[in-house]
Formats: sequence, C-alpha cells, structure tokens
Amino acid sequence: MNIIVKPHGNDLCYCRPDTTWERENKDFYCPDCISEIYWTPITFARACKAGKCIKQKFAARYFDAIGFGALLYCGKVSAGNIAFLSCADHTSLLPFPMYNPLVAENKDNLYEVIKDGTPIWKSHAEGNADVEDAICRASELTSIRIGDIIAVELAPAELLACRTDEVVNLKATFCENTLFDMKLIF
Repeated sequence: MNIIVKPHGNDLCYCRPDTTWERENKDFYCPDCISEIYWTPITFARACKAGKCIKQKFAARYFDAIGFGALLYCGKVSAGNIAFLSCADHTSLLPFPMYNPLVAENKDNLYEVIKDGTPIWKSHAEGNADVEDAICRASELTSIRIGDIIAVELAPAELLACRTDEVVNLKATFCENTLFDMKLIF
C-alpha cells in the first residue's frame, strides 16, 4: 500500500512509506534527533480501482471514500529534504472510518484542527476536484493500486511544535466528529 502525496502548490507527487500511517490515534513521541515538527492539513482518498495514466474525466471512478487528516514533517520542508522529513513512523494521520465522497460536496461540512484548545485550521468542504487531480498527476508515473491512499495537502507546511513545547495536544474534527485526538511529546 502506498501513501501518495500531492504537496501544496506542486504538481509532482511523492510516496510516504506505509509505516508512517497512524490510524489508531496514538500519541507521537518525537525522536531525539528532531527539534521541530511541521504539519499540513490534508484531504485523502482510498483507491478502489487500479490504474495508470488516469484521465481527469475518469478519476472519480478510482476512489470510493474520502477523509481528512494531517501530515507531520520532522523539520522545515524544502524540495531537497522532503523524502527524509516525511518518512518518520506514525506521521501520516489518516483516520478511519472514511466518508462517502458525496460528503465533500456539502459546503456546510467543516474540517477543523485544534492545537492546545485553539483552532489552527478551518476549511469547509470544497468537493473532490483536488483528489481527482492528484490521482491523475500521481498515475502519470506511478501505478495506483487498490487500497492506496492519495493525499492532497491543503496548505503549505507550518511549524506545529518544537522541543521547548514538551507536549502539544492536537485534535481534528469533521462534521463535529472527532478524527483524531493525540499528543505530540518531546
């Protein structure tokens, strides 16, 4: 299973190892060699059909569920270090269960991320066009397989926590349902 990511503001996709997948809402213990954690909110989809070189008009056929989550990066992201910063275990927060893709069409549905009780990200559902575009872009070079996760960053990576914070509480909700509620512990 691949976790294929389309970075914010970039048409080139990359893959995260499946060991980065955190779906059990466990706390993240920051490795001693890391002093900062950056993050970005994402929307993601589960591939239900295999394909290569998928055209835009067919992209909706290749996923059957969507979700909202976050990606953590172990340091400041740049083009030269994204592979290293995105491979730490349990840094792809992809909560399950997922939602029917139609849920993303309802603009009243709100995705919110809260750090230590303060909202740091809010976005209303805007449809599945970003996911469909990511499927097309990723399938230009990579075969999409059943069960793959295709994630789209919704914003540039920003500083979330640093070693002086010691513990950060991170929570996310969608449609008033808790997606994840965890701690980042240094």
